Amino acid sequence: MRNLTKGSPILSAGLALVVLFIAVASVSGETPSAKPAYLYKTTFVRAAPGKLLGLIALYKSRMAVDDASGDGPLFWWRHTQGDQWDLMLLSPMGSYAEYYSKDRLARRKKAAGDAALSRDEFDQKLNAYSAWREDIFVMGPPLETVKKAFEGTAYYHIEIFVSLPGKQEELFKEREMENVYAVETGRPYNMIFVRDQGAVWDLFTLGCYRDLQHWAGTGDLSKEKREAAARKAGFASPDEIGPYMRTLIDMHRDTMGVAIK
Repeated sequence: MRNLTKGSPILSAGLALVVLFIAVASVSGETPSAKPAYLYKTTFVRAAPGKLLGLIALYKSRMAVDDASGDGPLFWWRHTQGDQWDLMLLSPMGSYAEYYSKDRLARRKKAAGDAALSRDEFDQKLNAYSAWREDIFVMGPPLETVKKAFEGTAYYHIEIFVSLPGKQEELFKEREMENVYAVETGRPYNMIFVRDQGAVWDLFTLGCYRDLQHWAGTGDLSKEKREAAARKAGFASPDEIGPYMRTLIDMHRDTMGVAIK
């Protein structure tokens, strides 16, 4: 298990950039991608053939239980293209101590007892409606940052990475550098989530957008403005951003999708 605390080398590697983000955010009005300090459970789910709508309805039916137990809110969206899964679910935990405290366990037990479906019944349906599931526990931005990012958005882009050996810290710094470039070119910050335990991925970034056009964004910027933004972020040029990132990774997946109504 990897803990990201105040003295973590991953955090210190990006500290100067975090300070820069706060300064930039005060001008842009955007919320910065804060240091990884809050625990989330991330679940990727592929629906069984023909069962996607039933799977979505099943998760919706459980939201009231999560809210009553203090386990909400659930942030989720539906894949349109990219990786093999259909749904991404991001569940706030805060910390392991908080999530498994006596109070939370008691609230969870009471909420489950009041639910229309028992936990066993819910799990049986989930097994029937899903063909594949993957969990990863990650440290990410504060809960209020995630809430703000999801407000009024309907289009999502995740980039998920396995770093090369020993490159985890440099990859984290590179993602922060790309956030500086993003804000300088008029795009939102991508929230960064770093693996604590679970699936193989070392980190992922999640961008929240109003729509596809908002994601496509900055095509009208001049070459000079893009080059200035890249230099401010620490890159030699915009053309070097992708190639540099690929010197740090063993595997990379992009997935795009939409809000669930």
